[in-house]
Amino acid sequence: MTLSKRRFFAFLVAVASLATPSLASTFTYVAILTGAGENPANNSTATGTAFFTLTGDMLTIDLTYNGLTGGPATAAHIHCCAAPGTNAPVWVPFTPFPNTTSGSFTATIDLSTFAFSGGGTEAALIAGMNNGSAYTNIHNATFPGGEIRGQIVATPEPGTLLLLGTGTTTMISLARRRLRL
Repeated sequence: MTLSKRRFFAFLVAVASLATPSLASTFTYVAILTGAGENPANNSTATGTAFFTLTGDMLTIDLTYNGLTGGPATAAHIHCCAAPGTNAPVWVPFTPFPNTTSGSFTATIDLSTFAFSGGGTEAALIAGMNNGSAYTNIHNATFPGGEIRGQIVATPEPGTLLLLGTGTTTMISLARRRLRL
């Protein structure tokens, strides 16, 4: 390998390393709650959005919901861990959850000291949130199994996407340039 090829290869490796995801101390997740997302699905027109922010052991939950048709909410929580479309045990109950048909809930939980129900652990919950096998839902009297539900999915941090795009574009440009030489 010639010296210029070695330099080019080293440069490509350096650029590629910039495109790898950065380790961040904060991870974000989202769940869009609908009746169609429940198992079994229902025809509820209610909707909800839940944002989860994990910083270290601290999990912040910010959930809003509108138009529950089966009456006021009786419970809401995170279930883990099962494939999408299947049911899993309750691991993180949201207490005290508002007994309303529309509203919001915000809480921060220290997962390192939290007493998980259903035999859960902090590591398993985080793995379930990262791989899409955790979900959140809201229950009421008409829908005791849940009126609306949404899978919890990880959202990429903007910095990672920027680095990935910049690194990929640079690598393509350099490869094209090398092919023309």
